Amino acid sequence: MANGQWFPQDWPERIRALTDGTLTPVVPKRAATVMLLKDTDRTPAVHMLRRRASMAFAGGAYAYPGGGVDPRDDEHHVRWAGPTRAWWAQRLGVDEASAQAIVCAAVRETYEEAGVLLAGPSADGVVGDTTGDDWEADRAAVAAREVSFAEFLDRRGLVLRSDLLGAWTRWITPEFESRRYDTWFFVAALPQGQRTRNASTEADRTVWIRPQEAVEGYDKGELLMMPPTVATLRQLLPYGTAAEALAAAPGRDMTAVLARARLQDGEIVLSWPGHDEFTKHIPTDLPTGGA
Repeated sequence: MANGQWFPQDWPERIRALTDGTLTPVVPKRAATVMLLKDTDRTPAVHMLRRRASMAFAGGAYAYPGGGVDPRDDEHHVRWAGPTRAWWAQRLGVDEASAQAIVCAAVRETYEEAGVLLAGPSADGVVGDTTGDDWEADRAAVAAREVSFAEFLDRRGLVLRSDLLGAWTRWITPEFESRRYDTWFFVAALPQGQRTRNASTEADRTVWIRPQEAVEGYDKGELLMMPPTVATLRQLLPYGTAAEALAAAPGRDMTAVLARARLQDGEIVLSWPGHDEFTKHIPTDLPTGGA
């Protein structure tokens, strides 16, 4: 039985174009995504959303809340608590401005798409319920880019709690994709008093699901996912609580994972270094539009 690996129909054609030099790779955009966890009676559950089938990128696939960096995440000084920007720059392998932008994107996108805010009135506080009308108005304004995340925090008198995030891994969309992202994955625990909701215009369903159940659904072909999603779900399996996963994050290797395509024995071999389960063998004579 086939698994649920997301594989666009135009990939073989684009891979052939990349290998013969007729396709120029698009520069990937910086992005961040968050594996939001909450403890259950057995193992942590992770919050996932299903992207609308109409979406051009990964339509129908299950993913985590996340998205691209807003340029203003670099430009505006964000009210900040937790490890310094310099610490995050070293951890993420970028400069300090980019580190702020990536961490800010992770917190902002989690708020925009799940209604969960990793911020508080002080360095040791976190906001509670964020589901009221006033909160929703602010969330919608941030999502619509009417106000920057920094301006939103200023208005609310809040600081971004970077210590509530753990950097987990980094994946870069393959060079042959028309939409490319350089994505940092983070792990975080659902703050006490807050609850998730489907606040994203890009998702038609959200679930809290144990990583083991999500992986089993993927393996059976019942849940469609991209390789980074499946890989991170498998990486969460050893941890019995959200706190355990967060404690493990500082020791995680942040070397970027980038797919490779090569010609071998009359076929294209598509692979993700360190993740053999996703390897694809594509005949070089596969008709255009096939998969």
